[in-house]
Amino acid sequence: MSVKIPEGALVVVADGGSVRFFTNTGSDHELVLKQHAQLEGTNESSASGQGPAGSGPSEQSPSQLGEATFAKQLAEQLNEGALNNRYTDLVLVADPSTLGRIRPLLHKQVQQRLVQDLAKDLTNSPLDEIQRALS
Repeated sequence: MSVKIPEGALVVVADGGSVRFFTNTGSDHELVLKQHAQLEGTNESSASGQGPAGSGPSEQSPSQLGEATFAKQLAEQLNEGALNNRYTDLVLVADPSTLGRIRPLLHKQVQQRLVQDLAKDLTNSPLDEIQRALS
């Protein structure tokens, strides 16, 4: 991977139940991540009171439902951030399942800011491992 991650880019590292937010405080040529938030998923059905796709689940286990709901909430947060110009560049790192759930929910504004996405579970990885995976 030789994708340049711009200075100031928002780097989101997520799995089905938690997310870590970083900013690239380095340059376009040297990735230096600074973590500024970490969130764990909640067990509520969703922020809007609906299931992950806006309707009740058919045959999902509680953990699958929780992961889908978490992905929906994260996508909504990324959409809101893009629409309010809270970030200009985005790097999204998530396990393949979560990444697959988030992608179709991303607003066009988010998709235009997406510099890179990586289907890998690095949520519990140390900072240097995340930086190596993205370098």
